[in-house]
Amino acid sequence: MASTAPENAPEQDPAAEPASSQPEATGPAYSIFTHKQKKIIILTASLGAFFSPMSAQIYLPALNSIAKDMDVSNSLINLTITTYMIIQGIAPTMIAGFSDGAGRRPAYTICFSIYIVANIGLAVQDNYVALMILRALQSAGSSGTVALAIGCVGDVVTSSERGMYVAWSSLPNVLGPSLAPILGGVLSQYLGWRSIFWFLIIFAAVYAIPLLLFFPETCRKVVGDGSVPPPKINQSLTYRLQTKTRQPTPIDPTQLAYVAENYRLRVPNPLSTLRILADRESALILFTVGFGLMNFYAISVGIPSQYSRIYHFTDLELGFVFLPMSVGTLVSAFSTGKLVDWNYRRHARRLNFPITRNRQQDLSAFPIETARLQIALPLQILGGVVVIAYGWAMEAETNLAVPLVLVFFLGWTLNATNQCMSILMVDTWPGQPATATAANNLVRCLLGAAASAIVIPMLGKMGIGWTYTFFALVFLAYTPANLVLMRYGPRWRRARKEREDRARAEKKRVRDEKSGGGVVEVKGEVETEEAGKAGAKDGLEENTVVEALEKQGAGGKEISTDVISAEKS
Repeated sequence: MASTAPENAPEQDPAAEPASSQPEATGPAYSIFTHKQKKIIILTASLGAFFSPMSAQIYLPALNSIAKDMDVSNSLINLTITTYMIIQGIAPTMIAGFSDGAGRRPAYTICFSIYIVANIGLAVQDNYVALMILRALQSAGSSGTVALAIGCVGDVVTSSERGMYVAWSSLPNVLGPSLAPILGGVLSQYLGWRSIFWFLIIFAAVYAIPLLLFFPETCRKVVGDGSVPPPKINQSLTYRLQTKTRQPTPIDPTQLAYVAENYRLRVPNPLSTLRILADRESALILFTVGFGLMNFYAISVGIPSQYSRIYHFTDLELGFVFLPMSVGTLVSAFSTGKLVDWNYRRHARRLNFPITRNRQQDLSAFPIETARLQIALPLQILGGVVVIAYGWAMEAETNLAVPLVLVFFLGWTLNATNQCMSILMVDTWPGQPATATAANNLVRCLLGAAASAIVIPMLGKMGIGWTYTFFALVFLAYTPANLVLMRYGPRWRRARKEREDRARAEKKRVRDEKSGGGVVEVKGEVETEEAGKAGAKDGLEENTVVEALEKQGAGGKEISTDVISAEKS
């Protein structure tokens, strides 16, 4: 249950982190969801995020078979991967901004509707052009789920406990490409490559139907800390049943006012994502992720052709080449989040910075960049070294055990680096987690698409060793950017926050001038004064916040008497 704001309390932004100058974290709970509910929400969203990378890579073992059936070259078939990844980067810029304003549930509905229709088309098509177009549509439907998963984490979890949760929610980004080829190899070998898309249709339906029926709305601009009644379009079947049998939850008026101001059902717009890309701190973070995933995809796309040539692998055997990478990714998921959270607590103790579970905290004076990047930087360097070693091991055509062991370390180091940087992105954009992740996805996928398009020609011209040395050196050459972030990141972040606060204050002032009044204080009832009438009488009227929620479909029936009084002039 959310606590009631005290009288004369300063106005708070529920999506921002409160002032760190306070001796301890105070104020209402960040989320009304219990610890168990948070785990279920994040695990469910993480499973949804699995569809995007899984769909991108599941037919890698079948590339040779598809090229033969459609009578096209391997280079042309690789372009379907490139096309998929380009859309995979662009589509979330639309859906993430939409979900940050209109809610996660409508966004999930759009994503899975498109995805299932595209897979039906892929399962029955029989020419290269249709394959290319439908793969792009498939990517448009599935790619937004990654940003939505990270958005759900930002909705319900604070910075002090975010490391482990973001690690789990970002796991599908690399685990999908690792496990999907194994599954794709089995399906292609025994049932033909079309069975891959029939499997995706069934898997998506089994996941999406319970999700749309039972998954709660978590977006803070729609439900605040989870206590504000969502609009009908955002309500799950579980929520509707609970509202009929349970007493309504009292609502913090601060949460209520924040939702009324920020809830918007808008046409998807990529501008919010592009604004994040234009931020210099964000750009440095995003290119670290992008160059790491560029190495990952360069190796993944090269595996079918190289292992077929050197080790004479079948489609099924090619799928199992990705198994060590999957194991490395799992090790990363279990270890990296704990390391990141441990380093956060270490710096908090050193600075006497309070850590309170389920309470927002202002990170303006906290070196969050250092706390995250001290873990990421060694992993980034190790990852680059492993990529070089892998390239020359394949060049020498060593015993199969050598590249497979190196593939394990590739899965661990590259995914761990990605996790650290993803956590930092959510930390620096606490009010827009899905949009920040969409910006992350855009850079990652565009660089991954470029790697997928050029790696096969590079392997033919330069050889395996020098090709992967080139990719690794690009990744390693970018490591000084992390040192720049640790030194200047806090200063840039504070300056951006000050600009946003000024812009928010100016926007509020203009809005109050247009409405002829403003919020003056928080009380247990609504007081309205009518100017220009002598001996005006006091009376209760519906608050503008309640009216806004009525338009959303909440009807105001579950709102407590703690609402905001307004003075109309």
